[in-house]
Amino acid sequence: GLGRAARWVGRTLSQLPVDTRLPWHRVLGAGGRISLPADSPGGREQRARLREEGVLLHNDKVDIRRHGWLTAK
Repeated sequence: GLGRAARWVGRTLSQLPVDTRLPWHRVLGAGGRISLPADSPGGREQRARLREEGVLLHNDKVDIRRHGWLTAK
């Protein structure tokens, strides 16, 4: 619900140190969309890291129902 929050997150992630331990590769766009271009170094790394964790990708999207964050009700 925060306006421009996606841009703030993107900017913050882009400024992380190269050796960060933060799992930045788990940050996805709306509906599970991978925002980084597939042919970019970061995009290739994000897709590889997600696959290493067993996350299935279909058309550059992650099935949020299967791999998304479950919240307590």
